Amino acid sequence: MGAMSARPNTEAAAQQAENTAPHRAGFACFVGRPNAGKSTLTNALVGQKVAITSNRPQTTRHTVRGIVHRDDAQLILVDTPGLHKPRTLLGERLNDVVRTTWAEVDVIGFCLPADQKLGPGDKFIVKELAGIKKTPKIAIITKTDLVESKALAEQLLAVSALAEELGFEWAEIIPVSAVKDQQVSLLADLIAPLLPESPPLYPEGDLTDEPEMVMVAELIREAALEGVRDELPHSIAVVVEEMLPREDRPADKPLLDIHANVYIERPSQKGIIIGPKGKRLKDVGIKSRKHIEALLGTPVFLDLHVKVAKDWQRDPKQLRKLGF
Repeated sequence: MGAMSARPNTEAAAQQAENTAPHRAGFACFVGRPNAGKSTLTNALVGQKVAITSNRPQTTRHTVRGIVHRDDAQLILVDTPGLHKPRTLLGERLNDVVRTTWAEVDVIGFCLPADQKLGPGDKFIVKELAGIKKTPKIAIITKTDLVESKALAEQLLAVSALAEELGFEWAEIIPVSAVKDQQVSLLADLIAPLLPESPPLYPEGDLTDEPEMVMVAELIREAALEGVRDELPHSIAVVVEEMLPREDRPADKPLLDIHANVYIERPSQKGIIIGPKGKRLKDVGIKSRKHIEALLGTPVFLDLHVKVAKDWQRDPKQLRKLGF
């Protein structure tokens, strides 16, 4: 009798084991030339604005991570700076950071916009990727909302052929539109099984592990770049000197004082950032304060100063001081 009742239990146990697939957790980074839609995709996956988006190359200077929490997996997105042919010391450092990051992540997503032909910049990156043997690589065709299906099909074929030519195979090729939220959750479904088995690496509420000061500096830098796209593309660095809660405030009316310096390379650039009668700097303050308050969930008093750090991009000592 006992033997008979044992059978259904083993079936139930097998059923149960099937339902509790192991939890996975790991790191992925999106690569691609500037403006390939990497940061927008990060934000769409995480569901909040984390990585900064800007159509200037090299605006994501720090490894900003967005964290996607799922029942079966936790995906940590590492945003590496763009890989490019270095012209300065800063450029070389960025490239080293990129290669190190690629070797350490569990999945690499190569982003290629649907509306732009595969160019030399893309080939340069994919060639570098071909050299990283162990890491699974996914080709992500972004901005699919901008093209007809025929152009999209051609892009999918082109990216597939490029890998073949370089002697490797994409783990997946997937078209997405972050703006229209098409196939974004499918992308997360495809990345999850490629991650190692692991319990969650970050607590549930975390969206990013960047120290808040660094993220605040990035938001100010993004706002400062807005008005001066062509004049000062990379000559702006922002350092948050301190973030302190204002004393003697009632508990229900907190205020955070943030003191930050915007560094430029030459005195002649000061006028560009400050603007006539200080208007531009004021706009930068208003704009970034709104984003900072949304990020930190608290009212902020932002004190911004513009300072000159002579030729900081070429000076190792200044680079260190400015956090590179």
